[in-house]
Amino acid sequence: MNSGPPAPRRRFPLSLRRSPVPWEHQHPTWREARPAVIAHALKRAQNRPSGNWYVIGAARDIPADRPLARTVAGQEIVVWRNGDGRLAAGPGICPHLGAPLRDSPVRCGTLVCHWHGLALNGKPFAGWEPLPVHDDGLLVWVRLDTVGGEPPLDTPVLPVRPSLADAVSAVYSGLGTCEPEDIIANRLDPWHGAWFHPYSFVDLTVLDTPGKDAAEDSFTVDVSFKLTGRLVVPVRAVFTAPDSRTVVMHITEGEGQGSVVETHATPLGPDERGRPRTAVIEAIVATSGRRGFAAARSAAPLMRPLMRAAAGRLWRDDLAYAERRWQLRSTGRFPA
Repeated sequence: MNSGPPAPRRRFPLSLRRSPVPWEHQHPTWREARPAVIAHALKRAQNRPSGNWYVIGAARDIPADRPLARTVAGQEIVVWRNGDGRLAAGPGICPHLGAPLRDSPVRCGTLVCHWHGLALNGKPFAGWEPLPVHDDGLLVWVRLDTVGGEPPLDTPVLPVRPSLADAVSAVYSGLGTCEPEDIIANRLDPWHGAWFHPYSFVDLTVLDTPGKDAAEDSFTVDVSFKLTGRLVVPVRAVFTAPDSRTVVMHITEGEGQGSVVETHATPLGPDERGRPRTAVIEAIVATSGRRGFAAARSAAPLMRPLMRAAAGRLWRDDLAYAERRWQLRSTGRFPA
């Protein structure tokens, strides 16, 4: 399907919907949202290598006095900054008597076990082995070869994003009772946007979808972000899946051209009832060529909570979507 001509750049970023269509009268998208298209795109995404890298959080979330602690696929992980300011990572279980290192302090770049004082500087010691870790400037990744089971890569598969120095960025984290594939399937269904999130999206049209045997998967969408009333921001966006647990949205035309939203799904392990849990870690990197965007960058500390709140509102719905999908799959009721 042809994606059509580029959307023209507007002199003003906002647009007024002259003939807004009520939610119930908008064009139904269920015929276009063919299950086979989504399923084939999901299968190809799952077959793309991740190199065993998992996103565990935002780089700015690592405190100076304690580690960032996460559980990935049932494995306890701790990450902290050593004396040189570089990341160190490894198992979150003390090799001495099993203390939870998540509760231990960091002193001068050394993680000191609060049970008996065993000190770790990020190098192998007393049976504790470090894990490969990567800071891309926004997100922290840990490589777990025993979990991923793939040929390892030296660095994660990183999507193209704007320079962080020229952008405003924020990271949202959420938790769902589902598996990573349910999160990815949600992001590979752009048709649900204006129906499921009418408070944020209107006038959504999917222009281009990948074919069954497509080597390069992408969904191209024209959509307007709703501000208030009839005031909207129209853009063109392209969704791709660079690895098995990531979907990226690039704004390719319209206001914020070059901006990126990265959605990463990280398996955590089962809950007390044996149900899978998955973390959604979403990085929003907003940029603009407009002259006034410098003022927005200077106000980044104020904008980040607003960006996280907007992402959180969407993900309250989308996690319900992903959880419902898992519930149906796990009981053999998902429509075939």
